[in-house]
Amino acid sequence: QVQLVESGGGLVQAGGSLRLSCAASGFRFSSTYMGWFRQAPGKEREPVAAISWYGDTTYPADSVKGRFTISRDNAKNTVYLQMNSLKPEDAAAYYCAANTLWSRIKTTNNGGYWGQGTQVTVSS
Repeated sequence: QVQLVESGGGLVQAGGSLRLSCAASGFRFSSTYMGWFRQAPGKEREPVAAISWYGDTTYPADSVKGRFTISRDNAKNTVYLQMNSLKPEDAAAYYCAANTLWSRIKTTNNGGYWGQGTQVTVSS
């Protein structure tokens, strides 16, 4: 079955960096769009970044543009989120997502798959 397993979350000071990883299995990774979403307490889940099949196209949200970078390694069935210059408002549970539609991986991930999430805490 489909599995998305995130890792790399933790506590970091504002201005610091973290790298999230998501190991995927159970589907054809190299022909699936991948993305990251996040959800802070009391807020709706929001898209953070998306990446095309071969990584040649990425779509970062405006709130993370220039600070976060999404990448993937199709040989390892893994997608990454490098987060730099972290701010307290970036604190949230971060979820890995997989979808066959580009329009959905950038927005709601409707009809796609989700990981269990990894917590990112940013201290000011």
